[in-house]
Amino acid sequence: MKKIIISVLAFAIVSIGACKDKPKADGGTGGGGAGGGGITPPTDPATANTIGFFMNDWQAKKFTAPSYNEVVKPTATATSFVTVDAGTIVTKVVPSIYAHNANSWMGDMINDPALMNHVTNLKPNIIRFPGGSISDIYFWNALPGATPADAPAQLLDANGTATAAGYWVGKNTASWTISLDKYYTMLQQTGNQGMITVNYGYARYSTANNPVATAAHLAADWVRYDNGRTKYWEIGNECNGTWEAGYRINTANNKDGQPQIVTGALYGQHVKVFIDSMRKAAQDIGKTIYIGTYILEAQPAAWQTATDQTWNAGVLPQVNNATDYYIIHSYYTPYQTNATASEILTTASANTGAMAAFYQNTITTAGNITKPVALTEYNITSQGSKQQVSFINGMHAATLMGEAIKNKYGMTARWDLVNGYNGGNDHGLFNGGDEPGVAKWNPRPAFYYMYYFQKYMGDRMLKSTVLGGVMAYASSFTSGEKGVILINKSTSAEIVNISLQNATAGTRFYWYTLTGGADNGEFSPNVYVNGTGPTEPTGGPSATYNTIKASSALTSGGINISMPARSVVYLSMDK
Repeated sequence: MKKIIISVLAFAIVSIGACKDKPKADGGTGGGGAGGGGITPPTDPATANTIGFFMNDWQAKKFTAPSYNEVVKPTATATSFVTVDAGTIVTKVVPSIYAHNANSWMGDMINDPALMNHVTNLKPNIIRFPGGSISDIYFWNALPGATPADAPAQLLDANGTATAAGYWVGKNTASWTISLDKYYTMLQQTGNQGMITVNYGYARYSTANNPVATAAHLAADWVRYDNGRTKYWEIGNECNGTWEAGYRINTANNKDGQPQIVTGALYGQHVKVFIDSMRKAAQDIGKTIYIGTYILEAQPAAWQTATDQTWNAGVLPQVNNATDYYIIHSYYTPYQTNATASEILTTASANTGAMAAFYQNTITTAGNITKPVALTEYNITSQGSKQQVSFINGMHAATLMGEAIKNKYGMTARWDLVNGYNGGNDHGLFNGGDEPGVAKWNPRPAFYYMYYFQKYMGDRMLKSTVLGGVMAYASSFTSGEKGVILINKSTSAEIVNISLQNATAGTRFYWYTLTGGADNGEFSPNVYVNGTGPTEPTGGPSATYNTIKASSALTSGGINISMPARSVVYLSMDK
């Protein structure tokens, strides 16, 4: 991960039952459309260039009605109105929006049934590897203690201090780490595919006569070994960062005249060498791969390095015709500040849209071709009140995914499955066994927000408008049902009325309401799903989340939902 600044938001899902041209407090059950009740059939829009080939993984979704408990709908006047236009499709929803990151220190995974079960149920679709900054010191084909002779024993940090290199290797079969082959096995057993980040740092610190060609050859050999199991590849991790191996090198040991500090232009030149070697390897084995290039997601602040200030301007002219897609990272909230829940929740929508706009402007200004964009790492860095392990971070993740779909990202991947508790400053989706008094692999609250999001977001996002204080992300399923994800990020309860245009209402609608606990101020580490609470001291209903009954009501008389303060509702309605 890198040191970055951005914020968060709150989120909810709701499906659609009643239909009216104009919102009314009591809703309605008729079908409606603009222009006197006619229904406009939807048409799939062209795939956005920012999504591109990620759409190749699109799959039609069928909604299966859950078991339910009958719930009495609220009779009070609605405070927010959501209108869903089923005749206007914003975009088809790519499964890569739900991606996640694995890392090399989280254990071998395949021998942990509880973790494997949760990952299978979550189905991120893409799991990135070998994990953040480790990628730039990772030798995929090496045994422990047998890294290449041209990989120096010490590397320079940003200040020029030599420290032990600490290389990671792909053939370490110890149970505390995950080998490359076990990673492939994990993907196969959980029904996911991979994204691999190859070692760019090696092109900088290698002492070979031609370090760039040597590093590119290592990456190409990985493509050959992979043999088509992985479609998505990226070159290096946050290569502009002062924390990355290769940011500063010992020029006395370098044999091709590289500068001491990396630049965007240099990285771009090297990327083309990697792409040529990797693409040739894929062609040799008859496989298609897509290779990504790392750029910055926002205008660097004044305090950032000269490398940062010129990164995108240096990279883009080099890779315009070479790269298949662009990669960005963001940790949303101001770096390691004790931010409030409101500050955090705001960033999920504001920054996701701002990054999309900055990306397009950057590409256009450079005269480059617009290609797919992948946010391959995201989370929040707020700390001091256990923000990262709280239900607020779950709301942030849900909002972020909705905004990423709306802004037509090709991929988003949350960092990460397991990290380290560190007193609650933990990006991990699961407890790795170091949270006191809590079972290993217990899911954090964010797991539940992401699990229900994918189940209740259809395969097409629909246009929706909101009058009031909630956020809404509407969708349709190929099987005919409609859905809405509602997010109430405020500290006040809302009654939400949902109406439908250009479609008729079904008989019944179903929903799940996710709320936080009352402990730890704004940042409860607990989440409740339709009132069912944690199985462990923190987290959620880990033993029952896939069997909890939905709430349900008839659509006759309108679709009205009670939303507690800071809640997310995931709802689907009969066709």
